[in-house]
Amino acid sequence: MLKKFFLVVCGSFVGVFFALLFFTITAVVMSFIIFGSLSSSMNGQPEIQKNSIMYINLKGTLDERDAAMGSSFMSFMPNKEVSQSLSTLIKGLKIAKNDTRIKGLYLDCRGMTSGMSSLYELREAIKDFKKSKKFVYAYGDEGIMQSDYYLASLADSIFINPEGSVDVHGLGSLTPYMKRLLDKVGIEMQVVRVGTFKSAVEPYMLDQMSEANREQQNHYLGSLWSVISSDMAKSRNIDSTKFAALTDSLMITMSSKELLDNKLVDNTCYRTEMEDKLRKLTDVEKDEDLKLVTAEELVAGNDNPFSSTGNTVAVLYATGEIYSGTNENGNKIPGMGNASGIYSETFAKQIRELQLNDDVKALVLRVNSPGGSAFGSEEIWKALEDFKASGKPLAVSMSDYAASGGYYISSGGQRIFAEPLTITGSIGIFGMIPNASNLVNNTLGVTIEEVHTNENAIVGTPYKPLNDSQIAALQRMVNRGYETFTGRCAQGRGISQDSIKVIGEGRVWDAVTAKKIGLVDELGGLGDAIKWVANKAKLKEGDYQVVDYPNEELSFFEMFNSMQYAKIENDMRKRMGMFYNYYEQLQEILGRDKVLCLMEPIEIDF
Repeated sequence: MLKKFFLVVCGSFVGVFFALLFFTITAVVMSFIIFGSLSSSMNGQPEIQKNSIMYINLKGTLDERDAAMGSSFMSFMPNKEVSQSLSTLIKGLKIAKNDTRIKGLYLDCRGMTSGMSSLYELREAIKDFKKSKKFVYAYGDEGIMQSDYYLASLADSIFINPEGSVDVHGLGSLTPYMKRLLDKVGIEMQVVRVGTFKSAVEPYMLDQMSEANREQQNHYLGSLWSVISSDMAKSRNIDSTKFAALTDSLMITMSSKELLDNKLVDNTCYRTEMEDKLRKLTDVEKDEDLKLVTAEELVAGNDNPFSSTGNTVAVLYATGEIYSGTNENGNKIPGMGNASGIYSETFAKQIRELQLNDDVKALVLRVNSPGGSAFGSEEIWKALEDFKASGKPLAVSMSDYAASGGYYISSGGQRIFAEPLTITGSIGIFGMIPNASNLVNNTLGVTIEEVHTNENAIVGTPYKPLNDSQIAALQRMVNRGYETFTGRCAQGRGISQDSIKVIGEGRVWDAVTAKKIGLVDELGGLGDAIKWVANKAKLKEGDYQVVDYPNEELSFFEMFNSMQYAKIENDMRKRMGMFYNYYEQLQEILGRDKVLCLMEPIEIDF
């Protein structure tokens, strides 16, 4: 018996030993991968050869900025989607424009996923590159998606595989309405809101779209498509009426001959033939590799020392949903739910640090957010007001969307910039508390007994519906929040609160219309905002450096643990398909504040 005991104990120790050994070896290997990648990126600046071509692989997702430290580690994860940085691509195009070693630009169309405003900003950078008179070629194998074609339309020549296609089809939105699903499982969403157009709550209280929501979506989608289609038609020298007809003709079904006849592409060839064309343009022998250079390599190899003056223009990225409080778990990996959003307490602290930093002379708030917590938005707004009060200039640069709480935190900007394809506005507020009493009592057969000292001691519990007086009290609170929200916007925009309420009502606007009604000052990108604050701070070009914040560096163990969560999320997405979006939305509801400034959850098919 004693012998068996020692065998079990020894076996356990051996098991633990091998587990620790495996973990240690894995940790060491991953450390070499990470630090080897980091050291090569920091020390091994690539040598740019003569007759090189800047290469942009239009694949994966287009993110706002460079990934946090450890992205090389995350790239080793199975099925991890490739992501590219908008800021790096734009910097690379600026460098390539003036670098005599770069002879042209090659756009490899493989299906990039991006927000519309981000694509517009990248397109403008390509347009600026073309001023150098260097060639721009685009190629698509199986097919060129609409988002890729928006960029490719700028090319001197567009080539496709003889069996390839072009898919330009217009814009459409998908909004899942879940009331019938909630009814079936016995959950009622108890909603209080302000704003006729505040449609973020519609999917939980209606089973079809309201006329007000349909009106606003028709308006901003129409305005956005007007810009996109006009840009493509003009670049391809096609009459706008004809281009509209081609768009409605189910373009993806056209043969390559039809695409050529309608001037949608310039020629057909196979990929190997495309590469030979590029070799000929850059005097490269047929048996030699093309000298392709990525934006990352151009930026890494560009000698751009910091300004000796120490003057800094800070660019602070506000990306994702707004939450109140801090991100306690420290998980900053994108796709990890709430952890990838904007946490008001943490974010406000960062703003105060920039305010107190003597080297920081101006701030650009780069917003890409649908909003979120009303309290969190107010907390960030106050920190930005304090920053302005210090005498330092503040501009706002809106990315794909800066709506609801995203507009709340933008409203105090001394100058608000947005691209024509930015979505903004949605000045409204709502509260939503689930009532699962039917599910618990009737479907599950669980009886909840209550004992309380006061009538409203357990208000907000999902096990008991709100009564009329409680709903009225919540409505008063939401009304108060709307007064504060519209007051902040009126103060920042320098117009009356009544005027804000007329264009508020929770309505979503495209940036072109938003400029006309006074919600936006100027149509332009991040670069325009940086120039404006630098000029306001009396800084001359070359006398300041631009630094991105927050500096999101991950510890090794944060990255290691994140792998498991990312793998689980990826597996769930695969197994649940389209239902994962519903699951994600319901999960978000449980983790949110009860009073929100949040844009409607729509998916725009671009």
